[in-house]
Parts: sequence; C-alpha cells; structure tokens
Amino acid sequence: MLSHKKRSLDLHWMTISEAKKAFVDFYNGAISGSGGRTIRLEIIHGYGSTGVGGVLRRWFRGFLDRHLSYLEYQRGESVDGNQGYTFVTPLKPLPVQAEELGEEILAYCAIPRAQSKIIGKFRRYGDAEVLSAIKLLERQKGLTSSAHGMVKLYQAI
Repeated sequence: MLSHKKRSLDLHWMTISEAKKAFVDFYNGAISGSGGRTIRLEIIHGYGSTGVGGVLRRWFRGFLDRHLSYLEYQRGESVDGNQGYTFVTPLKPLPVQAEELGEEILAYCAIPRAQSKIIGKFRRYGDAEVLSAIKLLERQKGLTSSAHGMVKLYQAI
C-alpha cells in the first residue's frame, strides 16, 4: 500500500513568474524527497476578487493542463466546493524554468530575432533570466548571432 503525505504551497501575492518558479521548485523538491511515496500537494492560489476567478488561479490551472504527462490534479471545488486551491499529484519531475525558457527561445528564433524582440516576447521570465538564457544557448551552440546593421540578430541552429 502506498503512503500518502500532504504538503502545501501558498501562491497568494505572487506574480505569475514568481508562482511558476515557486511551484516548479516545490513540486520537484517534493518528488525528490518523497522516497517513492505518492505525494498529494495542496496548492493555494486563491479564487480572485473579481467573482469570475483570479488571474493566478486561471494561469495555474492552465499550466497544469499543459503538463498532464507530468502530474494529475484535482480542483478544490470538486473536493469541497472551495475554488481557491488545487490538489496536485506528481508523477515525474517538471522541467525547470530555464530549460523551458531555452526551448521557447529556440522555437521563437526559428527566424532571426533581435535581442529586444526576444526579451519582449519572454518578459514574463524577467529580463535578466532571458539574457542569461540567450547567452547559455549561444555557448551551447543552439543559437547563432549575426549583425544586421547596428542590431544583433539571433537564430536557432
């Protein structure tokens, strides 16, 4: 029989970028510390003050829907009517944000893009994180750069 242990993470007051990093770190940490036990994570995101569900709740559940090969989840409202939290059962580790960002940048740079366009497209990750990912992709030979007048363009190889 599998042992179940419940852990909680409160995402209130976080931006989407902060919440994503906090959730992925929490989730992957819970898997690595589970010792093979099935874990049930309680993620508290709030319902939102608008009466139609908050931005964080909608983003979080959309994120979960996009990662169903990594996890299973159950909405709080189907458990006890509370829409302010979601239960998540990890199946395997989620890709860390840097890996996901790198993959998104490579896909975006299928055609040459200026650094300012890349930063603008992925602003939700933060400028420093995007610049760091660009430099890493260049070192790994995933991106190549070329000058187009005064603008440096990046393209996926």
